[in-house]
Amino acid sequence: MSVSEIALAEGQTNSRRGGEFRRGLAASTPVLLGIIPYALVLGAQAAQKGLSVVEVSLMTGLNFAGGSEFAAIQLWTSPPHILLIAAITLLVNSRHFLMGAALAPFIKHLPRRQVFPALFLMCDESWAVGLADAQRRAADGLRPAFSLPFYLGAGLPFYLAWVAFTTCGAALGPVLGDVETYGFAMAFPAVFLVLLRGMWKGFAAARPWLVSLTVAALIYLVVPGAWYVAAGALSGLLAAWFLAGDK
Repeated sequence: MSVSEIALAEGQTNSRRGGEFRRGLAASTPVLLGIIPYALVLGAQAAQKGLSVVEVSLMTGLNFAGGSEFAAIQLWTSPPHILLIAAITLLVNSRHFLMGAALAPFIKHLPRRQVFPALFLMCDESWAVGLADAQRRAADGLRPAFSLPFYLGAGLPFYLAWVAFTTCGAALGPVLGDVETYGFAMAFPAVFLVLLRGMWKGFAAARPWLVSLTVAALIYLVVPGAWYVAAGALSGLLAAWFLAGDK
């Protein structure tokens, strides 16, 4: 190939990647707007627990897992119980094992230098958007089914918005007071309801969700701590395995 042909091919490849990135951004924007209120809630709660704006930015930027961060803030004392917070963080984030396992068949062809940054950006929202897109592409016969530029277009804005708005919440926390009185906390379950609606494939396919919800609710009522997260995840996985074996 001539130099001009190589340059043309590279330009077309970059153009396709840019289009996929913009497609991911467009797909994630409705959910992206929904995470802003509870990012503000987390930042404000952290500030009211005594964390500085810089500490909140470091916490959300290095961990990037909202559920465990809310749990950690609820347990935060002065001085903090580091081992307890670390254990609860691991427990709450245990669902990421299952999320990663679901995504693994679609990203196994990628080199590790691309997989690890992609997995760092994996939160509930980016995982749901990326997995749904990969499944649709696989059903349409497109290969590879997983579009890394699309996934980055969906995941990177989540990360940047999460860090930015938790930081804003920390800065405004002392002024706002109890932010839950504004109803911002409702954004958290609302976003997950939207994600579940997007993944809905009928009641039969949703039976593991129902098992997971029931077990998690029961454990929440009778066992203190965050054990309901692991119990819900594991029971849902077992239900999916047994129900798949019946087919």
